[in-house]
Amino acid sequence: MVVDRVPDGVRIDAFAGARPFVILADGADFVVEHEWYYGFDLARESERGLPALEDHLRAATLHATIEPGRSLTVTLSAEPAPSREGEAAWQRRQRHEMDVVAQWQRAQAPPRQAPAAVQRLVLAADQFVVRRPLPDVPDGMTVIAGYHWFGDWGRDTMISLPGLTLTTGRPEIARRILTTFARFVDRGMLPNRFPDAGEAPEYNTADAALWYVEAIRAYHVATGDDGVVKELFPALESIIDFYRRGTRFGIAEDPADGLLRAGEPGVQLTWMDAKVGDWTVTPRIGKPVEINALWFNALSAMAAFARALHQPAVRWEALARQVKRSFGRFWCDSAGYCYDVVDGPEGDDATLRPNQIFAVSLPDMAVSGEHARRIVDTCARHLLTAHGLRSLAPSDFRYRGSYAGNVLERDGAYHQGTVWAWLLGPFVSAHLKVYADPPATEALLTPLLRHLADYGLGSIGELFDGDPPFAPGGCIAQAWSVAEILRVWHAISAARASARKLTSPSRKAIRS
Repeated sequence: MVVDRVPDGVRIDAFAGARPFVILADGADFVVEHEWYYGFDLARESERGLPALEDHLRAATLHATIEPGRSLTVTLSAEPAPSREGEAAWQRRQRHEMDVVAQWQRAQAPPRQAPAAVQRLVLAADQFVVRRPLPDVPDGMTVIAGYHWFGDWGRDTMISLPGLTLTTGRPEIARRILTTFARFVDRGMLPNRFPDAGEAPEYNTADAALWYVEAIRAYHVATGDDGVVKELFPALESIIDFYRRGTRFGIAEDPADGLLRAGEPGVQLTWMDAKVGDWTVTPRIGKPVEINALWFNALSAMAAFARALHQPAVRWEALARQVKRSFGRFWCDSAGYCYDVVDGPEGDDATLRPNQIFAVSLPDMAVSGEHARRIVDTCARHLLTAHGLRSLAPSDFRYRGSYAGNVLERDGAYHQGTVWAWLLGPFVSAHLKVYADPPATEALLTPLLRHLADYGLGSIGELFDGDPPFAPGGCIAQAWSVAEILRVWHAISAARASARKLTSPSRKAIRS
C-alpha cells in the first residue's frame, strides 16, 4: 500500500486503481509509519470458527494537543472531498435525533410518559432504516436486518416495518419501503434477501410475501391511505393467486382444506432457516402453523382492502372462512397445543415450538377462546424467558441451550432452543389479547429494556442462550428485536388508555 502525506493528513492507496482513503485533522501533526502487523489474531472470529488472522497496516501516527474547552475533528473517508466540519456534523446529528424523537412523541395516542429506554429504542430504530434508490424509484427505502452481518431481507423488513416506522410517527417511510418492495414481487413471492448491485434476488421464503400483506394492513390502519392500497392491490392479488395455484418450492394451496403447504428437500422456507452445507436444520416441510396463521390473516386483510376500495370482498371472505375452519387441524388434543407442522413427510409434527403464537398474536386470529389461552399458557410455561421465546422446548431431545462454537455448532442451535428477542413481541400481543392485563404484560418488557446497556449499547441484540444466564449472542443490534418491542409497548399503552376509559366514572355519576 502507498501512504503519502497530504495537507492536514495522509492518503492511503491500497493498490493501483483503488479508491483512495484519507485521514485528516486540522492542526494535527502526522507521521507516516507504514508498519505491518502480520497474523493479527481476532479472538471472537476464532471463537466462532471463522478465519481469525489478518494483516494490519499502521499507516500513520497523529499527534495533537486539545486545549480545554476545544474539540478536535478527525476525518476518515473514502469520499473525494470529505467534510471536515466536525462541530457542524455533530449539530446535524443532534437535530436529526431531536426530530426523530419529536415525531415519535407526536405519534403517541394517547400521550404517555415513556421510560428513557423506550426513547433510546426510537433512536435505535432509526439506524435500521436506509435509502435504497432504484432506477425507477430514486427515493426507495429499505431496512437493514441487523448489524454487523445482515443486509436487507424481505421477511425481516416486513416484520420490522410497523415498529420501526408507524409507531415512531414516520408513515411516509413505511410507504416508500412498501412501494420499493412491490417492484420485486415475482410469481407471488417477495425476495428473502434483497439483491445487492448485480445480484439476482433470492426467493426462498414462504412467509415474506404474507408478512408484506400484514405490513400493508398495518400501514392502512395507521394512516387510512386508500391510495397506497389501490396502488399495491394488483401486487397483493398476484401474491394470493400464485400462492393458491402454486409457485416456487412447492408453495401452494391444498384445495382439499384451503391450507398452504410449502417445502422441498434441501430448502429452508420459514423463518427457521438455518442450513449448513446440505443439512437443513429445521426443514418443516408440509403445512407450517405460522404460515397458515399468516395465510388466514392475509385473506382477511384482502377482504378489508377490497371493502376500502369499494370492490367485492365475497371471494376473500369465503377463502378466509375455509382456512379458519381447516385451521382446527393444527390443534393437538393429546398435547394441548398446536402442531408445528401438519401433513409433513412423516405426518403431523407436535414439536413444541413458538410458531403457534402467531395464530393468536396476528390481528386476525386463526384460533380463539380456550385454544388461544392454552397456546399462550404453553408458550409461557415452556418457552418464555426474560429476553424472548425459546425456539424449542427444553424437554425436546434436540434442544440446545447454548448458542456457541463454530459455524456448524451455532447453526445447529440457531432454532433448536436459542431464545429470539423478536418473538417477545407476538407473545406480548397474544398475552394482551387473552388476559387483557396491560400492567402484567408490560412487565415482560423490562428485562429487554435493561438489555440496552449490556450488549450492543442502546439497541437490542438478535438472540440469547436458551439456558441461564441467557447470554446474548448474534448481531448486537437486530431490526425486528427493536421494532417488536416498540410496537407492543405502544399497543400496551393503547390498552391501558382503553382500560382507564372503561373503568372511569361517567360525568353523570360524578355530578350525582
